[in-house]
Amino acid sequence: MNINNIFCIGRNYADHAAELGNAVPERPIVFSKPTNSLVTAHGQVIPYSFDKGDIHHELEIVLYIGKNVADDSKVEDVVTKMALGVDLTLRDVQAELKKKGHPWLLAKGFKHAAVITDFWDFPGKAACVEKDFSLLRNGEVVQQGNITSMIFSFQTILDYLQAHFGLREGDIIYTGTPEGVGSIHQGETYELKWGEDVKGSFVVGKR
Repeated sequence: MNINNIFCIGRNYADHAAELGNAVPERPIVFSKPTNSLVTAHGQVIPYSFDKGDIHHELEIVLYIGKNVADDSKVEDVVTKMALGVDLTLRDVQAELKKKGHPWLLAKGFKHAAVITDFWDFPGKAACVEKDFSLLRNGEVVQQGNITSMIFSFQTILDYLQAHFGLREGDIIYTGTPEGVGSIHQGETYELKWGEDVKGSFVVGKR
């Protein structure tokens, strides 16, 4: 699938904001990742460098924009596919960048920082409400969420991104992570689940 831009929404679940000691935002917090950071979770070993401090996992629903977006577009009209993703973050690096008021790119855009499953057909918001999504580490659930806990809905995110940046076919949106973020370590196996279905997995390697 053609991927143009990777937009990400920060602090979109109140409990996640609280666990990191951040205020609940009044409007979406947007950052981006380079497309070079994308890697599909097909059960393989994905290597990471651990010389810059903790790398935290952040499980997210990812929306695929399958049609060009107009200012009055509805989510169901332009989002054609969805996936699960893990927004990996160099947490120590991010903390230093935040102190200095600098952008987060160094903490968010490193190689393999945007793990993603294969996409499947977007079933609509109502169907998404009926499914929890979860991240398992070595078979144990470490993150679980539902879109009903989002601060900013899919539609609010779409409207905000369209107003400020414009959206087009091929853009993807990481829509925010629920609470339970934590460090990854070499040798751990992660599974990304939509309801009871495993949509992707990977093993943490070291380079």
